[in-house]
Amino acid sequence: MPIRTRFTPWRPLATAATAALLATFLTPAAAQAAPRESRPVYSYDDAVREAVWVDTGLDGDGDGKNDRVAVDIVRPRELDRQGRKVPVVMDASPYYSCCGRGNESQRKTYDANGNVVQMPLFYDNYFVPRGYAFVGVDLAGTNRSDGCVDVGGRSDILSAKAVVDWLNGRAKAYTTRTGGTKAKATWTNGRTGMIGKSWDGTIANGVAATGVKGLKTIVPISAISSWYDYYFQQGAPLYDSGPDWLSNYVNSPDARTRCDAVQQKIVDGAPRTGDRTGFWTERDYVKDAGKVKASVFAIHGQQDLNVRMKHLGQWWDALGRNGVERKIWLSQTGHVDPFDFRRAEWVDTLHRWFDHELLGYDNGIDREPMADIERHPDQWVTSKVWPPRGTSTATLRPGQGTQPGVGTLGLTRGHGTESVTDNPALSETDWAARIDTATPEKAGFTTGALTRDLRISGSSKVTVTATPTTATAHLSAVLVDLGPATIRDYATAGEGISTLTDRTCWGASTAGDSACFKETKAKTAAVDHEVVSRGWADLGTYANPGKGVPLTPGKAYTITLDLAATDHVVPAGHRLALIVAGTDKDLIDPPSTTPTLTIDLARTKASVPLVGGASAFAYATDGAATVVPEASPLEGVQAPRTVRRVPGAGS
Repeated sequence: MPIRTRFTPWRPLATAATAALLATFLTPAAAQAAPRESRPVYSYDDAVREAVWVDTGLDGDGDGKNDRVAVDIVRPRELDRQGRKVPVVMDASPYYSCCGRGNESQRKTYDANGNVVQMPLFYDNYFVPRGYAFVGVDLAGTNRSDGCVDVGGRSDILSAKAVVDWLNGRAKAYTTRTGGTKAKATWTNGRTGMIGKSWDGTIANGVAATGVKGLKTIVPISAISSWYDYYFQQGAPLYDSGPDWLSNYVNSPDARTRCDAVQQKIVDGAPRTGDRTGFWTERDYVKDAGKVKASVFAIHGQQDLNVRMKHLGQWWDALGRNGVERKIWLSQTGHVDPFDFRRAEWVDTLHRWFDHELLGYDNGIDREPMADIERHPDQWVTSKVWPPRGTSTATLRPGQGTQPGVGTLGLTRGHGTESVTDNPALSETDWAARIDTATPEKAGFTTGALTRDLRISGSSKVTVTATPTTATAHLSAVLVDLGPATIRDYATAGEGISTLTDRTCWGASTAGDSACFKETKAKTAAVDHEVVSRGWADLGTYANPGKGVPLTPGKAYTITLDLAATDHVVPAGHRLALIVAGTDKDLIDPPSTTPTLTIDLARTKASVPLVGGASAFAYATDGAATVVPEASPLEGVQAPRTVRRVPGAGS
């Protein structure tokens, strides 16, 4: 069933509340015409810069006192003098001092009075002159905040939520870290939008999942939706370290001296077995998607192998089931901010999104297509809804071919078996490059050359019945587009972008905080195959994805692997392939054994969301005279357009 957006249209001056809101920003004469865009009419150089410390109500570091988190604020002085209240753009981050933000790794800097001089990224430079406040929050345990980092748990989420509460008059704050002088947010109307990439965007997801009042929208970029799925997938470990390493990395030097007990709780709660524990349940925001009241504008790289597309897919689907207003951008990049792959369009779209969601401007963004998708480097299409109408699951079946491990992929149930011997020295790209060669480490199944485009849109599942030779075994399942293409080179440094020396400016600057950033361009590669989606599992989780058990060698087990969400068109003339293999060297820690798995083809299948469903697949693979729905493989999609680059624009 298609998922539809439920934006609430803003009707100019339709209510007294809207009229009052507009009146705070417009003269009486101008208020007669509904505004469509906030303008940079306030001084950034003269903006109020201040710091407060918000009481979180927690004692994460166990020192007997409530933790306070540092909140750096930049806001228009003119509106402050006039007593007019402003909305807030907020980025809560653990990275402001340890690691930096953005492509240039910017950190916060301060003046002699402890007020922020440089706020990383362009948000404050751009939005403060347009009548917004920008708030940069140091998560508990980082930079100038008390407490301890707990990697997406109560401390992380509630320390950021407390700031939203303070902005809405429900929490206490102080003018210093230890003093007793209270600070009140009398300058804001409480309407808050959270934004951030990676961990920052993850915090936005987590705070939204509390249902906190006053949080009107979130813009999560490459964000985690469940921390278990960051470190594991169905019991298979995706990293050789755990969240204890990450928390130690971002904790401030001061926090490291007081957070041993928290570190030990993280170690104890996140065993390397891959079993789900209460630790992971606390850090699963998907289960609380029903509490989300904020609208969501999600951005993700489809080739992000850090925060993988599984995070976006499961979060998006859960939000849709609960009627959350949504918008989405899907790029060809890896873990890259849209400011660095589609800058002019990003700033313009984000500006209009915040104007609509936080100022209530009827600028039409709610009536535009839900999804923007990068089909080729710098070539974008739009989709009215995502996944598009007419999308349904097609069950694709692997079949035997003329060589061992080189089979077919179609709608007819296969028969016989194929064998896969785990080789942890090889990866998904190695398997795909030898798809038509009989090799022991993978089994590959392909369609013939397609006669027309075939669009995959959404999250796939692969069910495998396998008999192992050992008590432990890993499985990988990969969907591949076989054919020549030029793609963003996501597997190299930059993950699909190259950074240039020229700068463009996006907002106002001061001597200590420039709004000018290095430009980028697409870094491309010519390939003969492209991995579309992937997923992994420990076969020992066949009965329970949250708990693995030893396997009995020689016994058959059936398991279903969740593959990452995607939106990809396999063009006519290309082939679609399914690969089943063992350990992926780049993404899964190898098991202690080297098993051989015998795959029962009759009990193995791929459930793939296709625009047009099984009928579209049949028509694209053999031209069968099947009734194809009116929704074609490109239904709801506007033609590609090239990204526009405007040197110097945005100020």
